[in-house]
Amino acid sequence: MSAVAGRGASELRIAGLSRFSTVDRPGHLVATVFLQGCPWDCAYCHNPDLIDPRTSGVMPWADVAAFLGERRGLLDGVVFSGGEPTMQRALPDAIARTRELGFDVGLHTGGAYPDLLEAVLPALSWIGLDVKAGADDYAGVTGRGPSGRAALRSLDLVVAAQRERAASPHPLDVEVRTTVHPDLIDDARLGDLGELLADRGVRRWAIQRFRAAGSRCGTPVAAPLRLDRVPRERFERVDVR
Repeated sequence: MSAVAGRGASELRIAGLSRFSTVDRPGHLVATVFLQGCPWDCAYCHNPDLIDPRTSGVMPWADVAAFLGERRGLLDGVVFSGGEPTMQRALPDAIARTRELGFDVGLHTGGAYPDLLEAVLPALSWIGLDVKAGADDYAGVTGRGPSGRAALRSLDLVVAAQRERAASPHPLDVEVRTTVHPDLIDDARLGDLGELLADRGVRRWAIQRFRAAGSRCGTPVAAPLRLDRVPRERFERVDVR
């Protein structure tokens, strides 16, 4: 991991720390470390203050490490989120140090940086991967050109790692999520995305209905999706939130 990252955890730009969360890794009590910076500019982003990668962190890694040292045995794990956590090359060292403290590590990512994601995958116990749209529709969601190629490469890396580790002592728990904003995706395209995910080996898919509260894009113009084109039979589990 260090060959890809080349930076220590002390250089991590930390935007915030949620000391106790039951939602950032479903079914687990975790601390969530929010990292500054994201290469994408999604219209429905609920954390727009975390997008600018030039913004300094609000707390040092030493404070996070000290907090975690006091919570051993009280938390199920630690989740790194953002922003886009794989944008920071200090992430691998921070993950390694978190594991040295005795915690399982999870990651929220949109898959924007497959190389760094591939480097940290062996150290993860859980990953929540946002797949926002079909490859050709990504630019309309992220506002950043042909971003779908990176996301789908990351998806393939995650699914491959999950398969390889399925019978190992250190399996990888995976949840692929899609936020459904009716102005950006319709039922037909969501159905096509479901087929693509199933074809690539995704077993669990969480469909998250867009909520305007706290977002910067306001209430959608289009009507909510019916979700009647979702190929539920092709997944072990489909959650609608």
